[in-house]
Amino acid sequence: MDRTAGQTGAARIYPHIEPFDRRKITVGGGHTLYVEQSGNPDGRPVVVLHGGPGGGCSPFMRRFFDPAHYRVVLFDQRGCGLSTPHASVVDNTTQHLIGDIEKIRETLGIECWSVFGGSWGATLALAYAQAHPAPVEALILRGVFLATQAELDWFYGGGAARFWPERWRDFCEPIPPSERGDMVAAYHRRLFSENDREQRRLSRHWILWENGLAGMDIAHPAAASAEYARAFARIENHYFYNKCFLEEGQLLRNRHLIEYIPCHIVQGRYDMVCPPRGAWSLAEGWRGCDLRLIPGSGHALSEPRIAAELVSVMNEIKERR
Repeated sequence: MDRTAGQTGAARIYPHIEPFDRRKITVGGGHTLYVEQSGNPDGRPVVVLHGGPGGGCSPFMRRFFDPAHYRVVLFDQRGCGLSTPHASVVDNTTQHLIGDIEKIRETLGIECWSVFGGSWGATLALAYAQAHPAPVEALILRGVFLATQAELDWFYGGGAARFWPERWRDFCEPIPPSERGDMVAAYHRRLFSENDREQRRLSRHWILWENGLAGMDIAHPAAASAEYARAFARIENHYFYNKCFLEEGQLLRNRHLIEYIPCHIVQGRYDMVCPPRGAWSLAEGWRGCDLRLIPGSGHALSEPRIAAELVSVMNEIKERR
């Protein structure tokens, strides 16, 4: 099913709550993950997968779930946020992250859970569910990214630049014209150079390009700390340079493995980072998939209509159980 949603008067996000549990979980390759739980310790479990790759989780991500009903699990993926080692791309692939999600579930003693993810988090949610469908009760996806070459070409090959030429100019500025035919590779050479100053400068350009297009009305993209920008840019570029460690078209091709799982998609109609075509392609022909195209909205989780619709979805799921 597909429909337009996100009308005025929709549900508001829940007030801020503090976690009842914070811990570190050691996984492979020398990585240790920051994991937190909030809400009701005996509630219905839901795991939240942050975007990027490289973004890290934030307290805002707890606020889409009724804390009396849901047991909310957030974690920083490898190299992100409070996970260590910071900004590391060693043993950091999609397959490693899928294994990490399962280890978190087993460590916390959770039998089944819903999987909630946006942007790269939606990619990872699909990849995880296709690898481990049994524990997944429902998928809740926002700003769908299917990790295809067409999507990467849109954002890093000039597609989005047709709408934001001035910000594309700024993104291209540190790259010589002779290398601009492959911006991901050009940035990769510099983000992983031995020149720390160059890494930090290029990280800022990388993150401003994405942040500047995430919302409908961003006059001045939010600045990020140098360390956050470096981790975000290096990890995201590492994944995109390696095609997200997935085969081309894999997530759509393997959709049949999870078509019995209820899926809810909240997609901004004017999403410049992950255009609606990806969400439409994923939902088309999937009888158990509820696609909601949100008017007047872009990509960001914080967009008012996007946030409200996600709360509505989680409340609807709660009421059906």
